[in-house]
Amino acid sequence: MLTIAGRCWLCQCPLHLTIQGICSLCMKHLPVAPPHCLRCGLPSRGGEADCGRCLLKPPPWDAMIFASPYEMPVSGLVLRFKFSGQPELDTALARLLLLRWLERYRRRNLPRPDVLLSVPLHQKRYFSRGYNQSELLAKPLARWLHCEYLPDALSRDRQTTSQQSLTERERKWNLRKAFTCHINLRDKHVMLLDDVVTTGSTVREISKILRNQGVASLQIACICRTLQT
Repeated sequence: MLTIAGRCWLCQCPLHLTIQGICSLCMKHLPVAPPHCLRCGLPSRGGEADCGRCLLKPPPWDAMIFASPYEMPVSGLVLRFKFSGQPELDTALARLLLLRWLERYRRRNLPRPDVLLSVPLHQKRYFSRGYNQSELLAKPLARWLHCEYLPDALSRDRQTTSQQSLTERERKWNLRKAFTCHINLRDKHVMLLDDVVTTGSTVREISKILRNQGVASLQIACICRTLQT
């Protein structure tokens, strides 16, 4: 029985292992993040220490891990995954994030998460798109990290205006009281996953809820991080 080899999502060359999604040559040419704060993910030359922004106003999470800056070609793959009906990109993108997390885990000794959560979509947007892109990313990632994925732990209780068209201040107001956590996660090491973090308003709002529950630690993970403030 013949099998059809998978192809690289970027250059279309055949892959030795279909699950890789992106060939080794394209991997070598993916954008590299500049020196950045390991807590908020924004540019900083502070090394292992928190940046000045985090020292003055610490975010409600302990670490941020991202696979790539919001730059081509990874940002293009995310847009295809999110808006062009290509959910089959989930494994390739999740693998990029896994590789970056493993780098941080080995270097910084991040706690391995007990629980993985994904940023929820409102029901109307879910039905319109047909899937929650963060949920698709979370499933293989949780399997690889050997942690529990709780898809129903978080809900978005009201439909909010699209964040893309809003300023940072408007994003914060847009998301107030938009989320609920339905499970007690006290003393758990938690990873919260989103596809893209721009200003951080969405993950910040959810993180406050999780912090109030008394989680042991909280990591934010995303495929792309916007590095311009």
